[in-house]
Amino acid sequence: MSHQPRISEIGIVDVEFGEGVEIVKPLNLYGCRIGDHCFIGPFVEIQSGVVLGKRCRIQSHSFVCSLVQMGDDCFVSHGVVFINDLFQGGRPSNSSSAWKATRLGNRVAVGSNATILPVDICDDVVVGAGAVVTRDIKVPGIYAGNPAIRLRAF
Repeated sequence: MSHQPRISEIGIVDVEFGEGVEIVKPLNLYGCRIGDHCFIGPFVEIQSGVVLGKRCRIQSHSFVCSLVQMGDDCFVSHGVVFINDLFQGGRPSNSSSAWKATRLGNRVAVGSNATILPVDICDDVVVGAGAVVTRDIKVPGIYAGNPAIRLRAF
């Protein structure tokens, strides 16, 4: 016996776009603000409350959860995941009031398949592919690993 699934669609809902934004469908954008001249690739989800600065580029298959703010000229490569729920108590929170914010400064580049927990990242940082950022980054440079550590200056 075959049953019919319940199908939900988001698409693009309640988004504030700046000038010259380019998006590639399919994607889910809702309740967010996208700055001037940004690019958003396919299979991206950007949730409510997210703010992208000018000239940001979000590559395919990335997930940008609520409470993320990015400065100008940020680059998020393929398959990057931002996290706002730290699973305190060993499971997902029942309330968004337990979620934490993430802030990226200007000119931050995040490599493919990196995971960014709720942190503050200063200007002029490169996060390597596959890195897991668990702590604030306060000094510009190149970071990689799990947990991510500073490898060197530019």
